[in-house]
Amino acid sequence: MAEIKIDGKVFQERISHFINAWKADKRSGDALFNGVSSILILMGKVDDTNPEFHKNNAMHFWLLGYEFPTTLMLLTLDTIYILTTQKKAKYLDQIKGGRFPVEVLVRGKDSTENEMLFVKITDAIKAAGKKVGVLSKDASKGPFIDEWKKLFAENCKDAEEVDVSHALSVGAFSVKDEGELRAMRTSSKACVALLTPYFLDEMSNILDQEKKIKHSALADKVYNKLEDVKFWKTVELPNRQKLPADLDPEQLDWILGPVVQSGGKFDLKWQSDSDNDVLHPGVIIAAMGLRYKSYCSQVARTFMVDPNKSQESNYKFLLAVHNLILKEIRDGVVVKDVYAKALALVRSKKPDLEKHFLKNVGYGIGLENKDPTLILNSKNSRALKDGMTLCVTTGFNDIQNPSAQDKNSKVYSLVLTDTIRVTTSEPVVFTGEAPVDVDATSFFFKDDEEAQPTPKKEKRDSRVGAVATKNITSTRLRSERTTTVVDDADKKRRAHQKELATKKQKEGLAKYSESTADENGVEMKKFKRFESYKRDNQFPPKIRDMGIVVDQKNATVILPVMGRPVPFHINTIKNAGKSEEGDWSFLRINFLSPGQGVGRKDDQPFEDASAHFVRSLTFRSLDGERYGEITNQISNMKRDAVKKEQEKKDMEDVVEQDKLVEIRNRRPAVLDNVFIRPAMEGKRVPGKVEIHQNGIRYQSPLSTTQRVDILFSNVRHLFFQPCTHELIVIIHIHLKDPIIIGNKKKTKDVQFYREATDIQFDETGNRKRKYRYGDEDEFEAEQEERRRRADLDRLFKGFAEKIAEAGRNEGIEVDMPVRDLGFQGVPFRSNVYIQPTTECLIQITEPPFMVITLEDIEVAHLERVQFGLKNFDLVFIFKDFTRTPSHINTIPVESLEDVKEFLDSSDIAFSEGPLNLNWSVIMKTVTADTHQFFIDGGWGFLQNESDNEDDGEEMSEESNFEISESELEEASESSEEDSDFDSQASAEASDDADASDEEEGEDWDELERKAKKRDRESGLEEEEQQRGGNKKKQRKR
Repeated sequence: MAEIKIDGKVFQERISHFINAWKADKRSGDALFNGVSSILILMGKVDDTNPEFHKNNAMHFWLLGYEFPTTLMLLTLDTIYILTTQKKAKYLDQIKGGRFPVEVLVRGKDSTENEMLFVKITDAIKAAGKKVGVLSKDASKGPFIDEWKKLFAENCKDAEEVDVSHALSVGAFSVKDEGELRAMRTSSKACVALLTPYFLDEMSNILDQEKKIKHSALADKVYNKLEDVKFWKTVELPNRQKLPADLDPEQLDWILGPVVQSGGKFDLKWQSDSDNDVLHPGVIIAAMGLRYKSYCSQVARTFMVDPNKSQESNYKFLLAVHNLILKEIRDGVVVKDVYAKALALVRSKKPDLEKHFLKNVGYGIGLENKDPTLILNSKNSRALKDGMTLCVTTGFNDIQNPSAQDKNSKVYSLVLTDTIRVTTSEPVVFTGEAPVDVDATSFFFKDDEEAQPTPKKEKRDSRVGAVATKNITSTRLRSERTTTVVDDADKKRRAHQKELATKKQKEGLAKYSESTADENGVEMKKFKRFESYKRDNQFPPKIRDMGIVVDQKNATVILPVMGRPVPFHINTIKNAGKSEEGDWSFLRINFLSPGQGVGRKDDQPFEDASAHFVRSLTFRSLDGERYGEITNQISNMKRDAVKKEQEKKDMEDVVEQDKLVEIRNRRPAVLDNVFIRPAMEGKRVPGKVEIHQNGIRYQSPLSTTQRVDILFSNVRHLFFQPCTHELIVIIHIHLKDPIIIGNKKKTKDVQFYREATDIQFDETGNRKRKYRYGDEDEFEAEQEERRRRADLDRLFKGFAEKIAEAGRNEGIEVDMPVRDLGFQGVPFRSNVYIQPTTECLIQITEPPFMVITLEDIEVAHLERVQFGLKNFDLVFIFKDFTRTPSHINTIPVESLEDVKEFLDSSDIAFSEGPLNLNWSVIMKTVTADTHQFFIDGGWGFLQNESDNEDDGEEMSEESNFEISESELEEASESSEEDSDFDSQASAEASDDADASDEEEGEDWDELERKAKKRDRESGLEEEEQQRGGNKKKQRKR
């Protein structure tokens, strides 16, 4: 104990915090501490072979940072008494002299003096009051404890012992400060590092090589890895980040396992060690827990080898329940409500699993590896608080396997365990780097073995090496364009695409294994009741005249019916119109009723559609001007109501972020002189971006209120785009949930940029360069601009890396676009340059921005891919079928092979066809009954179209496709239909294509003149002139 150093400042802060909570409870009625006037903490002899951690150990670690065996602590509202040996007492001098008095009593070898010290402690207990707080489940042992208990029984006969375990948990341990949370975060990352990649790699190699290993032997490998210092310095987490540089492996220790279970024998309470049974390739559960600087964390994952559909379905449901629990956990929520919602989900979705559901879904964790006062079950009425840390365990125990391969697979269990921090919104998952999705936890060895012979046959292809090494067109003229592709690469791509299509079909059938026809694929619209007035006295006074009254305040029109004023809410009115016949003016008010929709996309729901409805009311009057005024008032009120409803609908997905925690003790990292997009209100002036503890802030110099806060927890992607080939250098942030910027501007993309043009800079003087003559001056200007651009790139890239470093706990990484793989396209209205990154396909140079995450894509479809067209379209269908497919139109056909190669290398299944499809109709079919859609072949109808085209190419080298006149007419009709998903640019391009195909009787010269005109519009005329004329070429029709 020579190197013991106790932080006196932390001790004083924590003891003061605890005493203040104790005093506050006394003032409010002793609900927490039950009226105790002193608290006794005993620590006996520690068993090093089997250490146990309870609240007495936790109190030592919390106050002192170390465990002091054979020590007694007595806390009163005024003083803390510590009775210990002389060797330990000298270290306690470090905590003396603070605001809260500390009295250290030193034991020696004289038994009489030692007894007098115990008597002093008992006197302090009696002086404080009759009630003394103790730990009822304290199992401390040893001669020191026995001696104290004997003297306490003699001297404190009137003292009433009260259990203060709950009070210690609430007042001291459960809510962690920043230092404690940092230790828990490090402990959690160490757990993740041992689980993934180390355990996962070891297990995968063993299963792949079909080795036999006992659970205990595999667990020992993981156990011994804790001592490998080199491992801790080099290991990378699944998100490719390394552990904190200040990690001290010497302070890591095991608190759980590691536990490895398989073969039908599962204990999700982790009460037994790994047994000597052989690892069974089925359902494998791994759990482990570590302590770092006295703070604990746990993680557990379920891995499945060749799972059947039932197991995959149950695991996906387990993940859904786990995510629901994490979503419900936040500040102020009662523990039993969390468990109740999880159980309700199990009962509603899969009631057969209710009996297998665990009796609790976790517990508090920190200094104790399990806080018994904070069990997440159906009986605990304790409220969660911001700063608490929990070990959340969701599991189903002993599920029967209907498709068991052997006797060891008849029963299996599923479990997920994460260590989290409670916040005011969604919790922070410290062990979130350990993947939980089905793809990451499932292993398929049988499928791999069956698929191995296929690629071997391709290697024997005699044509390999007989193809051209380049596929670059020498001209952009269609008459000179070559359509030759590398046969071998094209075959491999087709084979890979078939594999991807088959995989997508299997995933779709597994994901939507249950029919969704009852839901009809659409969220059921609920009947809304509109209340204008609650009482009669709320009517406006004008109704006494028995005229038509438009009440703007209550959004109501009051009409006289049968001598009585009848209010109609504006949402029940369809429209109003005025007409005149002779001297009379007629006012007709139409109401919403079944059979007449309010719009093409929306139908008004009714409580009872079979009831009688008033469809319209007509009034007449000689005062035409008044009826005109009433008509305008009703129309304006209806327009405002629709606008308000639309704004409310638009704001549904906007979430309120947590508050930004500013850095106070030092100056934050700043990037100055930058502009923001979307732009804020007012004059366009550059501001600055600051990096704070949990996010970044853009501050405008115009006003302190003009600022934008972005939390790291809401950042999905962070991009840096250099100013090479561009006029601006960019740091772009794509958000998980949209935020509001300025005056009700909703956006999921926020961008900080600086212009790279030399018009604002003059480093040789303080004015613009107006006069530049001669080659030397031009050369100097070019050199200066190159240097300035390089400096800008270096500055912005460094700041983006600082943002990623500050948000590393949220898995933020800097991504850069690869310009060489980019292509031109029209995602919205204008033709822009689209570039891929590691995880996305982006266009962030011009607004509106486009950021498509590759992992969100279900399939891609290439439209208008046919001979004779200069451009084609690309459509992305997302895994969330309710999301609108994304279109990139008018992509030059020269980029077709590059786009195909990019999609194929990104493992995105794609298909192609000659026509534009009506995606609104297709997606309605998909969402109406997704289960039936995949049974009928899923996205195969797109692939079949591509296969048919391929067959046509093999039949005739000169003709790329054949299409009848009737099919051509149908294509024209379908392209003219309105589509919610097609943009205007795609429609225009499609019309041009159809028009060119429908024109018959025109000779090739006429077609060539039209093509030349289009090329001129695309800026390609100059290139054609350089090539010296057009080369005519006959083709078959």
